[in-house]
Amino acid sequence: MSLIKSISGIRGTIGGKTGEGLSPVDVVKFTAAYAARIRKTTTKTSNVIVVGRDARLSGKMVERLVVSTLCAMGFDVVNIGLASTPTTEVAVVGENACGGIILTASHNPRQWNALKLLNEKGEFLNDAEGKEVLRIAEAEEFEFAGIDDLGHEAVNTTWNRRHIDQVLALDLVDTEAITKADFTVAVDAVNSVGGIVIPQLLRALGVKNIIELNCEATGKFAHTPEPIPENLTQIADLMKEGRADVGFVVDPDVDRLAIVMENGEMFVEEYTLVAVADYVLRHTPGATVSNLSSSRALRDVTEAAGCVYNAAAVGEVNVVTKMKETGAVIGGEGNGGVIYPAAHYGRDALVGVALFLTLMAKSGKKVSELKADYPAYAIAKNKIELTPDINVDAILEAMKERYKTEKITDIDGVKIDFPQSWVHLRKSNTEPIIRIYAEAHTMEEADALANDIKGVIASICH
Repeated sequence: MSLIKSISGIRGTIGGKTGEGLSPVDVVKFTAAYAARIRKTTTKTSNVIVVGRDARLSGKMVERLVVSTLCAMGFDVVNIGLASTPTTEVAVVGENACGGIILTASHNPRQWNALKLLNEKGEFLNDAEGKEVLRIAEAEEFEFAGIDDLGHEAVNTTWNRRHIDQVLALDLVDTEAITKADFTVAVDAVNSVGGIVIPQLLRALGVKNIIELNCEATGKFAHTPEPIPENLTQIADLMKEGRADVGFVVDPDVDRLAIVMENGEMFVEEYTLVAVADYVLRHTPGATVSNLSSSRALRDVTEAAGCVYNAAAVGEVNVVTKMKETGAVIGGEGNGGVIYPAAHYGRDALVGVALFLTLMAKSGKKVSELKADYPAYAIAKNKIELTPDINVDAILEAMKERYKTEKITDIDGVKIDFPQSWVHLRKSNTEPIIRIYAEAHTMEEADALANDIKGVIASICH
């Protein structure tokens, strides 16, 4: 059993003893702590908190606990039901709410669930805010409301459609061009809320021919839910048969978008943001931001457009902060997370789908032809399982010393920039591992770099 407490929320496996997994007691404690902090800090007078969830098997159970706890803390709850993470973020603003909680463990397997915590702007809590919630939970500094001050629940299932309408209204989304292109689109939504909202979005955009894979929101994930190549063989095989122009894959809470080319090959998650940013920059030049573990291709595309690229620490909240600082017109993360401020400050696969289809329609190119337009990079994503005797901080310091003649960035772990490649080492916020990301012009070179770094770490550990 696992329970991981971080600034991005509370994530754990269902079952087990209190404090060892995401038990009902833990759900109540952390929800109450979040509500206590919102009560002290909100500038809103609405007294409303929005709750949305993905289709996980544990979702309804966790939803009942969260809604009841929020009402017991004196908040009124707008329960938007089965909804994506970006939809919940949009709903917080639309409902003029004090905050929001999304019940999803994102790409984690079926036994996991989580509470993702939003502020009144529909954005994730920052480091200090998240730590304060954890402190309140640990100290149990929350007090439940009396009988006359209990909150009430209202169910509002209109937000999926309202979110879609907001996407359609974006200036750079061209439904006429998409309709005219008459695309056939395949979708794999891993049996979660993407199976509801992505086909609805596609039909609203004018796509008539949709091939739906795993689009029943049962929560019984048809494959491991992280949208990476080894998990996407079903849609890849379909695409190889020439049955669709493009394939879209989303994770269970629909904030990440992976694209499959017409030949069945992966467009590669890193290039979702690169392609969308390229399209946005052509029409609205400006700064871009991605995290330190994301491809150099975004930097290259940005500089080719005569604009400025900046890197942020890993984590959506860090990317959003840097985007606001620099006035970025587009940003995100290399895991297929597109953040488009014209819509809202959150990773949003719906926005990604709409902008990418517009790019396809206006360019007249196949997906593989679009991919060929972008700088060629490959990222090897490795990890080292943590054991109690591994001192991560000491390893990172030793790596900085070892490679001190190269460009070092240490705002988040250690990133070493070589002339034609880079490697980023960091401790995961959500899993007990050290992530090792290495990028070069070919996968062979990236793998070789990652293996070299693993060897250096092994020598340091011994």
